[in-house]
Amino acid sequence: CKYRHPPHRLCTTPALTMSGSEEPVNGASLIENGWFIEKNAQWPGQANALQVKKVLMHKKTEFQDLLVFESTDFGHVIVLDGVIQITERDEMSYQEMMTHLPMFSCDKPVQVLIIGGGDGGVLREVVKHDCVEKVTWCEIDGDVIEAAKTYMPTVSAAVSNPKVDLRVGDGVAFAQNAKDNSFDVIIVDSSDPVGPAEKLFSKEFYENAHRILKPGGVICSQGECLWNNEDLIVQMTSDFGSCFVTAEYASIQMPTYPAGQIGAFLARKAGGSGVPSCRQPRRPVPDGMTLRYYSGEMHAAAFALPAFLQKRLQGKAAVAEPAAKRQRLQWSNP
Repeated sequence: CKYRHPPHRLCTTPALTMSGSEEPVNGASLIENGWFIEKNAQWPGQANALQVKKVLMHKKTEFQDLLVFESTDFGHVIVLDGVIQITERDEMSYQEMMTHLPMFSCDKPVQVLIIGGGDGGVLREVVKHDCVEKVTWCEIDGDVIEAAKTYMPTVSAAVSNPKVDLRVGDGVAFAQNAKDNSFDVIIVDSSDPVGPAEKLFSKEFYENAHRILKPGGVICSQGECLWNNEDLIVQMTSDFGSCFVTAEYASIQMPTYPAGQIGAFLARKAGGSGVPSCRQPRRPVPDGMTLRYYSGEMHAAAFALPAFLQKRLQGKAAVAEPAAKRQRLQWSNP
């Protein structure tokens, strides 16, 4: 999901209406003539729409506006603060790549930390690795977990797995207090860089993540869209990734995300064996692991980037000021 933090995108920043006034987001108001229309200031000039069959749930949680609806062609859909997080039809591409890119970049990941990912999809994929002994999962919004359990049980299937230590709370605070050299893999399934998730897009967070990773450990974070967030991607690889031995960007196809694409930012802590880059898997996919999107070939292919972005990443000094905080745009019904 884009979870982009509670599960792929948590945000408590008020949305902007067309008049420019600040009002709380109302996801249900974005349903017009039977279509949910995602219009947002973060990706100006474009909108994504899904046809709605039935609204299943709509509530204000402690942190955000939560909407769940049944679509005509993409199954059940979770929307946070007016932004599509996950659909049953295409969720596997994000979940599998965000998980297996870092997991297969490690020889034997035993201790894993997940921050965000409230729908449980990344968790579902992590526990497919038999070598994993414990998964610490920090999700700030328990209501999203419960919604996924009710409306997306195949996605949240691993929530009760005995290897999972679920902590409903602030993942940033958890990372600050965690012991040095604790985790083989950290996966940050966060929302966009606004509201509570803003702290996850900071050099301070990545310095903490580096500290709590074991030598040779890998962090993978939601890396935003190469069509809409080029400056932020360059900042992540050059600034946030400066304390790691490698910092790389991989591309994932996601039909229901802006521009049909989302990225994964991967960085490795020095000290491990083997080639430090995450561009090639270190282990083959074991027989019996059920996958619908990820493969060894898809792993390598994800790091093949468009020329315009590759040039920016190679000339990292060209990055400008950090991307400004972007507020969500709510469009009022006439």
